[in-house]
Amino acid sequence: MIDEVVFLRHGRTSFNLERRLQGQIDVPLDIVGQWQADQTALELAKRFYWAKVSFVARNPSALAHPGANAVRDSSIDEYRQAPASHRVMRVVSSDLFRAQQTAHAFADILGLPVALDPRLRERSFGRWEGLSRREIHDMDADAYESWKTTMGGEKRYGVESREEVGVRGAKAVEDLVASSQQSDQSQTLVIVGHGSWIVAAIGVLLGIEPDGGNNLSAMRNAFWSTMSVVHRSDGGVNWHLDEFDQGPQIARFVDWENGPADLRNPGMPMWRQIP
Repeated sequence: MIDEVVFLRHGRTSFNLERRLQGQIDVPLDIVGQWQADQTALELAKRFYWAKVSFVARNPSALAHPGANAVRDSSIDEYRQAPASHRVMRVVSSDLFRAQQTAHAFADILGLPVALDPRLRERSFGRWEGLSRREIHDMDADAYESWKTTMGGEKRYGVESREEVGVRGAKAVEDLVASSQQSDQSQTLVIVGHGSWIVAAIGVLLGIEPDGGNNLSAMRNAFWSTMSVVHRSDGGVNWHLDEFDQGPQIARFVDWENGPADLRNPGMPMWRQIP
């Protein structure tokens, strides 16, 4: 059964850079976003290398074999007998392409398949999708200020509420965890998705009011959070937040949001924190 869930946000897109609300618009990673996804993938692949061993142990066809002239063949028994084979990893991604790209950056290193689930899509921003914050403010300053102060003014434009996306996200995670309860093997679930969806889902799982003053902060692109799942004897589960908004070590030493200078196209704007 699943006893650990990793929530991984996708890398940067051109809409992120332009401060446009993506919502459920299908926008691919830009060059810096792919770099972010790759850096995080390398970091997480080191942490979860056991998942490759486990997958090969359960899928012998994934083990490479030498030619007929080799002194000996590759040994599947080495993989099956390794302690690492006792645990299982599942990777499930939002079906939006930016999330798929981020999921494959990680899963492909370990040879793992990626399942797609449309329930993991980002918060729907209704008529605001594709607009910049300036454009939203110019359209309706009152609704914009109400949204920024979590008063719900965005709902008049068909925007999914924080509570709605949190409940939707938590239900998807709970269903995925419940589907694993018939297995005796301990499992790690890696969910690759979107910032607003992840923060809202974690909040609901922890019992945090989505629009309350104690709600979680935003997550950076290609950063992750982890939760432990404690299965109770009555069939229920308890959730514990172990990490929130964590990134690869390299993010401490470089301009993570803008990437290395040699990736920045001529004229590409610089990402800057909103005051």
